[in-house]
Amino acid sequence: MFLGGVEMSETTEWKGYLLSHSNGSLLLQSPYIHDGSPVFGPDSDSTTMAVAGIQYLHAQGYKFTAIRLPSSIDAQVVYMSTSVDSPQRNEEVDNDIVDWHVIDGEEATLVLSQSDDEHYEFNEPSGTEIMDGDLFKDMNAAWEQECSQQHVSQGAYVSQSQYYEGGAARLSLASQNFAGKTIWPPRQMDSSGTRLPREDALLADAATVESWTKLSAAGAPSEFSLRAPILGGVQTVLVKFEEGPRGVFLVCDDVEYSPRIGDQVHFAVRRIYAQEGLIRYGLKAIPHLVEC
Repeated sequence: MFLGGVEMSETTEWKGYLLSHSNGSLLLQSPYIHDGSPVFGPDSDSTTMAVAGIQYLHAQGYKFTAIRLPSSIDAQVVYMSTSVDSPQRNEEVDNDIVDWHVIDGEEATLVLSQSDDEHYEFNEPSGTEIMDGDLFKDMNAAWEQECSQQHVSQGAYVSQSQYYEGGAARLSLASQNFAGKTIWPPRQMDSSGTRLPREDALLADAATVESWTKLSAAGAPSEFSLRAPILGGVQTVLVKFEEGPRGVFLVCDDVEYSPRIGDQVHFAVRRIYAQEGLIRYGLKAIPHLVEC
C-alpha cells in the first residue's frame, strides 16, 4: 500500500474505521461501500472520523496539541474529544506553526498528515462491506430531516451552551478525584454541597458491561424517532469503568452486537442526535470483539 510514494502498513481497524499508517501520514476510510464508493455508516461523519484519527496517532505516541481542519469538520467537537485545538476554533493558534493537518476526501475518507503533498495514492483497504441501499438512503434522509432548523424534538431540550459546557468531560472521559473516589461525569458539588475539584484525569477507554437494554422503535426516546425505526430500535449498555464510575451508553449503530454481562467494550465518538440544526456528538460503545 502506498501513500505519496511511501509504502504503507496493512489495513487496521480502529474505532469502526479502516486505516493505514506510514511515516507522518494516516489514512482513514469508512468500511462501508455503496454504489462502488466509500460512504459513512449510520452515525459517522468526517468529524467522528477525524477524532478517531487523532486518538489513534496519540495512542501511537505522536504528541501534538494543534491541527489544521477543513470546514467540514466540527473543530469544537474535535477539541472537546481530544484536547487538540485548531486555528479554525481558536484564532490564537498560529496556523503557520501547526504541523498536522486533515484533508477531507471526496468519499468518506480522511488523511491526517505532516506532509504538504497534494496527491496521495493508496490501495483499496481490505475489510470493506456493502451497505444496504435502502439503509443508506433512509438514514441519510432521516439525518437530513433531523438536522433541519425546522425539526423540533419532543425530548428533553439541551441548549447549545449546555451541550458545549458538559460535552468535553463526557466526550473525553475526563473525571474528578475526591475523597479517594473517581467521579464521572464531573459534578460541581457533592451531595453535602462541598465544591468538587476540576477534572484531573481521563478514564481508561475500556469498561465492563453490567446490564443492557434493547428499546423498540416505538419505545425509543423521541430524539431517535426518525432513525430508530430504520435501525430496528436502540440498544444501550450499562457499564462499569476500571476506576469505578458507571455509565449508560448507546451502542454504535453500525455494530451487530448482542451484549452479554461481563463483555468488555470501548468507546468511539459518534453522532447522537440533532437539535436546532446542530449535531450532538457523544461516546458510543463498541464491543472488544470489534478491533479498535
